Amino acid sequence: MKLYHIPASCSLATHIVIRELGLDATLVKVDYKRHVSDDGASFYDVNAHGYVPALALGDGRVLREGPAIMQYLADLRPEAGLAPPNGSFERYRLQEWLNFLSTEVHKGFIPLLYAAQAGKYVEMARPKLEQRYAWIDRQLAGQPWLMGEQFTVADAYLFALTGWGQAPWLTSYYKADIHFDQLDHLRAWYQRMQARPAVQQALREEGLI
Repeated sequence: MKLYHIPASCSLATHIVIRELGLDATLVKVDYKRHVSDDGASFYDVNAHGYVPALALGDGRVLREGPAIMQYLADLRPEAGLAPPNGSFERYRLQEWLNFLSTEVHKGFIPLLYAAQAGKYVEMARPKLEQRYAWIDRQLAGQPWLMGEQFTVADAYLFALTGWGQAPWLTSYYKADIHFDQLDHLRAWYQRMQARPAVQQALREEGLI
């Protein structure tokens, strides 16, 4: 299978999941400005929406949304515990987290990443995003990961998003004027994430460290 990705983007989450699971996947870098992959092919032929991640399977099928891709990958190696079993209440809790991260955090970053275009809307969007992160910080009180004692794909997703406001490897494209240094539980969680071997491997492979 092939993972189409852009370094430091949300596709970093899927990359981390692949490394956590020890799956054999080829990384295909996408130029976000020209929407072509590093082999010169049009990325629109893979994903008509033009955004990453996209996971091309050996049988020709393509998955195009990060939360769906990460759950699919986790189910390939259920023994790793990156997603609770299908049908369990905890699986729905994971999906709750993934939906929250997608709609309230991921989308919440958009005005900050495109501040020039967003104009005054940035000053409305930033406090809302800060409120969402303050809530996440409270959920992490007394537990190492978003779902409790078990690391899951939700942690990988949050790590990729949080990097847009925190990480030293920020690019000129994925950089938001927001910081979370005052959130102690989040900061400790972020340090735990950085220390994971799979995270370090993914960051190295994307040229971020």
